[in-house]
Amino acid sequence: MRIAVPLKHIHRLLNHGPTTLITTAHGGRRNVMAAAWVMPIDFEPCKLAAVVAADTFTRELLEASNECVLHAPTTAQVDLTYAVGSHSGSDGDKFERFGIATSTASKVGAPLVDGCAAWLECRVLPEPTIQERYDLFVLECVAAWADDTLWRAGEWHFAAGGPRTIHHLKGGLFFATGERHQAARG
Repeated sequence: MRIAVPLKHIHRLLNHGPTTLITTAHGGRRNVMAAAWVMPIDFEPCKLAAVVAADTFTRELLEASNECVLHAPTTAQVDLTYAVGSHSGSDGDKFERFGIATSTASKVGAPLVDGCAAWLECRVLPEPTIQERYDLFVLECVAAWADDTLWRAGEWHFAAGGPRTIHHLKGGLFFATGERHQAARG
């Protein structure tokens, strides 16, 4: 079940550097892509940075709508993540092609991909120079959610053998988030 994550804590959802999915929608069209270069950049208001290449269908919809949803997919979605990162949405609806189940977001028009570990609904903060020069978008998170079986008391709890977030290395090779290790304090 999805539970709300306080906006001041959304950096915790992505600080460990998982591969993300980005969904966009505008004018009756929608898309989903995989993205490795997404990260938190500020606490309040909560901001993130995401690289979305100029020649992608996601970029077209992102610029038209000025909103998106960032997702943290799990190990159960590794094949899906690779597939949506390897095919263009301009060739057809990836949601239909890959049988992707979705839910309606609470504050943006882009859909939520069901089964993820986290969902961050975002609006674009206009930064035309860096968007054009670096393909970098600054996003403000307006609502955030996490799977209650993985997120408790404001942090991730990945059980041994259970679903974990994923990290892309190259050419369809991923690894799963590992074990927790607490540093000595003091």
